[in-house]
Amino acid sequence: MRFVYSRWDDDLYTRLKNLSDLMAIFNYLLMRLNGDVQKTLKLMERLQQQGILDAGYDLEEFANSLEKARLVRRSKSGLKLSAKGERQLRRDAFEAVFQKMKASGKGQHALPYEGGTSDELLPEKRGFAFGDSMQAVDFQSSMFNSITRTGGLGLNLEERDLEVYESERHTSCATVLMIDVSHSMILYGEDRITPAKQVAMAFTELILTRYPRDDLSIVLFGDTARQVSIKDLPYVGVGPYHTNTQAGLRMARRILLAKKHVNKQIFMITDGKPSMITRANGQLYKNPIGLDPMIVNRTLDEAVICRKKKIPITTFMVTDDAYLQSFVKRLTELNHGRAYFSSAENLGSFIIWDFVANRRRKTG
Repeated sequence: MRFVYSRWDDDLYTRLKNLSDLMAIFNYLLMRLNGDVQKTLKLMERLQQQGILDAGYDLEEFANSLEKARLVRRSKSGLKLSAKGERQLRRDAFEAVFQKMKASGKGQHALPYEGGTSDELLPEKRGFAFGDSMQAVDFQSSMFNSITRTGGLGLNLEERDLEVYESERHTSCATVLMIDVSHSMILYGEDRITPAKQVAMAFTELILTRYPRDDLSIVLFGDTARQVSIKDLPYVGVGPYHTNTQAGLRMARRILLAKKHVNKQIFMITDGKPSMITRANGQLYKNPIGLDPMIVNRTLDEAVICRKKKIPITTFMVTDDAYLQSFVKRLTELNHGRAYFSSAENLGSFIIWDFVANRRRKTG
């Protein structure tokens, strides 16, 4: 079978040179090729033949090690990511993003677990979860749980017996992460979707491991909007789509309104202006030229509705086009949300840092 790959770019060469080991190279290319293990391994062989990858790498042994570690599994069509491999990809993305934050001086206090003495404890209690401060443990209730479980008075306290007092810091939050999958995310040879996916996986791992009581949903928006599961993130790719920001915001809002969490928020990663809307009759209206007033106004309507429902929107726009930034500023103003303008390279630091910083704020 002949493998065909699109035109290479200098940015990719630079990235590969900066990656520290073969697994990191594999992970990056895997995300770039939408989770296709076979194509990724084939591309690595081609890169080695071209002298871009070190000739000393044993790629056949590397592929075998992936299978032995159960990170990939065999199917009729070849090697595919396993569930363990999908989880590992999220963990590696998490580590990569936070290493970047640490290197830039933003990672010293990336996670809000500095002892807990400043938290205001509430009378409500719940089971112990990863990250909880021992100062919040109700030892009287915990010991009673141990006695009830074992039927004896011995010191057989286990983690499942522990109860902790709720605190302001641990107020749960429901978040929808919106990812732009329109064609502009790879337009003109600039890859913005790969770092966006890396951030989404890092963000997911942050919530799953550090904030287990939170809820995270993923919404992709192009011509229309659709919700995907966390395990689908490695396989997300862009299409020949326009940018229906209105549909994405509408779906995100409906998802959040169905949640019981006190706090709700939307994070949106996009690189362009809205160029399509869904009319009331369900028909799609598109105009890729300029900022169409009808498209802009219907999209801004969604921002206002979110504000009225107390759902702030944080927009991460990976573009330096002042004309397009003006639209995001207007959306942010109407929603009373936040906006960040950055390159795709800095996206991880911005999105994770903003989430963690906002978790420090008390909510009522």
